[in-house]
Order: sequence, then C-alpha cells, then structure tokens
Amino acid sequence: MGLPRTLMNFLLYNEGLSHVGEAKTITLPVLSRKIEEWDGGGMGGAVGIDMGADGLLEMSHSYGGPMRQIFSQYGITKVNGVYLRFVGSYQQQDSDAVDAIEVVVRGRHKEIDMGDQEKGGQGEFKVSSVLSYYKLSWNNEVLIEIDRLNMIEAVDGVDRLAAQRAALGMF
Repeated sequence: MGLPRTLMNFLLYNEGLSHVGEAKTITLPVLSRKIEEWDGGGMGGAVGIDMGADGLLEMSHSYGGPMRQIFSQYGITKVNGVYLRFVGSYQQQDSDAVDAIEVVVRGRHKEIDMGDQEKGGQGEFKVSSVLSYYKLSWNNEVLIEIDRLNMIEAVDGVDRLAAQRAALGMF
C-alpha cells in the first residue's frame, strides 16, 4: 500500500534567520521546460522538442504580519542577493517514515504586499521572489540543482548542461 506524504510542519529561513511562528504559507518554484512541437519529414507525428528552461523561477511566501528583514532586502541589486531556505517534514501516512525535503533558493524580491490592514486583525504579508538559483534535497540527498548564472542544471547528480558548457568553452 502507498499513501501520500503529508506536510506535517515546515520552517522558512531568510539569510539563516528562522521564521518560527511567523511564516504562514509558501508556494515553492514551479520547474518548467519550454517544449516546442516538431513534426519532421518521415515522422509519424509530432514530438515535443525541449528548448531548455521556460521562464523565471519564482516563489511566493506569506507571513502573519510585516517582516522588517524583508523590507530591508527590497530593491537589492544582486540577482542572487537574498538567500531563502524551506525545510518541510513530510510524513508517510501508512508508516512512521518522515522525509525531510529542503529547497534552497537565491534571488530577489519582486513584490512585497502588505495587503489589507485592519485593527485587531492578523493581516497577511505577502512576498513574491524571482530566483537565479534552486536546489532541492530529499533526506539530505541533492536531487535537483539549477544555477542559472553558471549554466548548471543537475538532476540526480547528472549535470545536463555540462556538454553545452564544454561546447562553449566554459569551465
């Protein structure tokens, strides 16, 4: 039998500072490929041709109220100027097994939204970040690492852009 893993708890860190009790939600980056249709002569039909990464890597996160540290990071000039780390504890529902899933990103904040403010209300402080670096680890094993600035895209330990870098004379 196999039942889904449930996110039992999580922490979000900003530049190593833990947001225990402050982080409310997080939407982790969507990994997307640009796929174009190709139907060449002699083929029985179209196939999808992988044209590489598609669009920006983005992440959104929300908090129970305003976050001073995030305001101080607004307009940071480096494309990889903010370091964020998500750690989730996912429990297998048909056993006691717990998996630690970690996502480390670097980027900068695109949007900071303080939303509606109401006396006595908790409010919601929403942040949208664009990313230049992404690393997904499962129980401390790196599964995916994407470094857009250095043209690295490693999946299960295989850097899928290594041959392209070599062809270009990079590292």
